[in-house]
Amino acid sequence: MADTATTTAALIFSGVLEWTTNAACTGQNKLFFAPPGERPEARAVRESQARSICNTCEVMPDCRKWARENREYGFWGGESEEERAAAGYRVDMPVGRVARYPRGNGEPVAPRDGRGIKTA
Repeated sequence: MADTATTTAALIFSGVLEWTTNAACTGQNKLFFAPPGERPEARAVRESQARSICNTCEVMPDCRKWARENREYGFWGGESEEERAAAGYRVDMPVGRVARYPRGNGEPVAPRDGRGIKTA
């Protein structure tokens, strides 16, 4: 019987996330996920480097779609968390932040209670 890690890996690379095998960013996680305490200037540089990789990637549309639909953290498909939020896709709670992200139309996003239900 296969272990959970083997089963999960098989699903990721032969199913839902099959597109990741062709991703230009493979092995470069440090560019796509912020380290703790990252300063805004360092973030701008890191995300610029990540964006340049994304712009050459053949699977960028799939990556962006995945991040938007799954409320991913980090830089995916040529977008930061803030850019996804501005397009109407947001994470439940941005890493290291307490701010409410705007929706694509500029309206504030209602806070969620502990069960993920909007309270407003």
